[in-house]
This record gives sequence, structure tokens and C-alpha cells, in this order.
Amino acid sequence: MEQETTFIYKYSARETKEIEEIRRKYLPREESKLEELKRLDNTVQRSGIVESLCTGIGGSLVFGVGMCLAMEVIGGGTYLMALGVFLGICGMAGMFAAYPVYRRIFGRTKEKLTPRILALTAELSGEKLNS
Repeated sequence: MEQETTFIYKYSARETKEIEEIRRKYLPREESKLEELKRLDNTVQRSGIVESLCTGIGGSLVFGVGMCLAMEVIGGGTYLMALGVFLGICGMAGMFAAYPVYRRIFGRTKEKLTPRILALTAELSGEKLNS
């Protein structure tokens, strides 16, 4: 009678866990509904910040150059002083526009993502939508 021998090796629990972690890195990732809800909420909360910061910082830089020209720190003469006053006013307008830019972008993003966020919260909490 012929006997067939096989060798079976099982990894330890620690090695199995490590193998599964490596395997998970290469599998296509599916986003759960809770993860999607968190991502959408973060998108709404962070919208408009970069744009408003760029507007405000740009306005303050223009304002600073205008002040330097108006106070004759850079250059001199009536024309450069008038240009400095004009740039200062434009810079102030840019600084004042930063908050409305933020509110507008935030509002648009919130309006755009609200239906999906409400649908996800209702689905996750088991409630029915009151639409």
C-alpha cells in the first residue's frame, strides 16, 4: 500500500494578522456609509477656508504696499503717493472681501452636500426622511 505524505504548516496568530494587514492594503477599498458621512461633513466644514485666506492675505499684502507708497517709504512723489492710497483702498477691499468669500463658498458647498448628508444620517440612524 502506497502512503502519501503531505506537510501542512499554519502561521501563528500574529503572523496571520500581519498577513491580513498587508492583504488589506492591496484590496480595493470600499468606503462605509459612516466614513462617507464623516468625509462629506469634513468637506463642508473645511470649504472656503483656503480661498478666503488667499483673498485676505493678498489684500493685506496689497494694502501694505499701498501704505509703503503713500508714506513714501518706497519711492517718493505725488503720483506714487496717490498710487499708494489707491492700492491701500484696494487692499482694504480685499481684506474685507475675505469673509464674504468664505461664507459664499461654505454656503454653496453646504447646499450641494446637504441632501446626501441628510440621507446618510437618516439611513444610519434608521429614521425616515421628512421630504
